[in-house]
Amino acid sequence: MGACFVSLVALLSLGLLAISPSADAFAPQPSVSSRRGIALHASDDASKERRPWEFLRFVSQSSKFVTPPPLPFLGGGRKGEARKAAPGETLWSPSSSDNIFSFAPLDDVVMGGASSSTADNNTGMWSGTVTDANSGGFVGIRSTPFRNGAALDMSGCKGVELRLRKGGGKRFKFVVRDSTEFNGICWTTEFDAGGTVQIPFSKQIPTVFAKTVPGTLFDEKSVVGFQVAYSKFGFDGQLNKKFDLGEFALQILELKAY
Repeated sequence: MGACFVSLVALLSLGLLAISPSADAFAPQPSVSSRRGIALHASDDASKERRPWEFLRFVSQSSKFVTPPPLPFLGGGRKGEARKAAPGETLWSPSSSDNIFSFAPLDDVVMGGASSSTADNNTGMWSGTVTDANSGGFVGIRSTPFRNGAALDMSGCKGVELRLRKGGGKRFKFVVRDSTEFNGICWTTEFDAGGTVQIPFSKQIPTVFAKTVPGTLFDEKSVVGFQVAYSKFGFDGQLNKKFDLGEFALQILELKAY
């Protein structure tokens, strides 16, 4: 209970609880003028099933990606300088002591849904169940804040490469983040699971809540997070044609720069 209270205080202090869970909170946004607290309009064929919102699971998941502002009087200092990443460098692999982050679930419970997934950082296995109850329909994993708070300077790289198992040929999204803002721009690339997948920075699509955001530039010198999502939504109101409700599994064997 103490840990949940601390997480709740952290979320409140950063305004994350301004995200109001809604039965219509999963389709692409009609506007990106505000990145918090916007109700989304579910597609007409969305499930009418309603389940109780798991508030504690929302707090538990969301709090893992929050870095409270440093407090100088408690010894909080400036974040480390961005570390240069080299092509061919492994950025994450299962159970490696060299990893500067872990993956943790961030499912549609953060917006009122009932889908659920788990991530095993020892094996790279991400699995769970997707439901469109409460008008939901997505699961995800996101990197925790990088060790020492330092960003990755990936200006010398063309992109990132995933080595995968499982996935059943389903269509997923890979996200690179260049901002620590919780609901900041997601630099997104769709990919079909299987084998080795390259994510070129030049082909990324900037989105917020699955709606494209024109006129934005990717900061390859300030990469602060990675994310993988399995969603019934594509971009700008389109549905994912390679998506099924129910159980899924995807194993990440390696994430590296190229």
